[in-house]
Amino acid sequence: MLFLDADTVIGATPWTTLMGALADALRAGTTRSPDRHVHDVAQSDGSTGALLLMPSWVDNEAVGVKVVTYFPANAATEHPTVNAAYLLFDGATGLLTATIDGDALTARRTAAVSSLAAHHLARPDAKRLLIVGTGQLAPNLALAHSAERDLDHVAVWGRSPAAATSTARLVTDQGLPAVAVDDLGAAAANADIISCATGATTPLIHGSWLRPGTHVDLVGGFRPDMREADDEAVRRSTVFADTVAGASVSGDLAQPLASGLLQPDDIAADLAELVSGDHPGRRSDDEITLFKSAGFAAADLAAARLVARVAGGG
Repeated sequence: MLFLDADTVIGATPWTTLMGALADALRAGTTRSPDRHVHDVAQSDGSTGALLLMPSWVDNEAVGVKVVTYFPANAATEHPTVNAAYLLFDGATGLLTATIDGDALTARRTAAVSSLAAHHLARPDAKRLLIVGTGQLAPNLALAHSAERDLDHVAVWGRSPAAATSTARLVTDQGLPAVAVDDLGAAAANADIISCATGATTPLIHGSWLRPGTHVDLVGGFRPDMREADDEAVRRSTVFADTVAGASVSGDLAQPLASGLLQPDDIAADLAELVSGDHPGRRSDDEITLFKSAGFAAADLAAARLVARVAGGG
């Protein structure tokens, strides 16, 4: 059995290779993924954490499950808000073949999903990226998007200016032109792609800020009470999802669906339909597109199998 750490995960998942593995798995359509389990975990300070279980398998080939904790109160400490581990089993024998660092795997596959979606939904000439959030995912999002397009400006906004400055420095150290910003509205109005990775429960991105042609990528929310963009952003956008079932229970879609602002048929396509060509993606330069990513187990399994294969685990 392999124990694969974060450095191994990063080394095994170059962005274009990882995006290719995700697209191949979606096109194949052989991965089975039941609904993920999300359980509330009460904390002594009155906050509520979450335990997520995300199983997935390909018959007779591979079985995997990601176990994730989300503790938002950690944002005020030195501890990350999201922690994860991935278990990969042989699909023919059921034997455990690899234990994989779930934090790195999640960050890499989530950023790769965003970039893969933007390949189909952002304007081809999009060069100005706004990252909203300063967690582990933020620099990964910038790097993944830069693998698909030449970025000439990366803005980073966070509730903590110091954290935004630190995150921008991390992105700059990777060779991208990044700066911290404090005016979120102005930065959003100046962006071609807006990628949000926060635990917000009150919308941060307002539809009135969006220029025609903007692509909005919402990554952070996975529960009904979590919201990163307001109703006006949804109303003005053509809406896409990583998976319709998973994204529809996150607040950015669940709340507009509940109010009637958004109808189920208004979700234009999921990521599998985009990569397979069943939906053309962006239709015009002026179209505003919104991609809601709540995370899906098939992507974790595809990424885990890639890591294990590169590391020698089959």
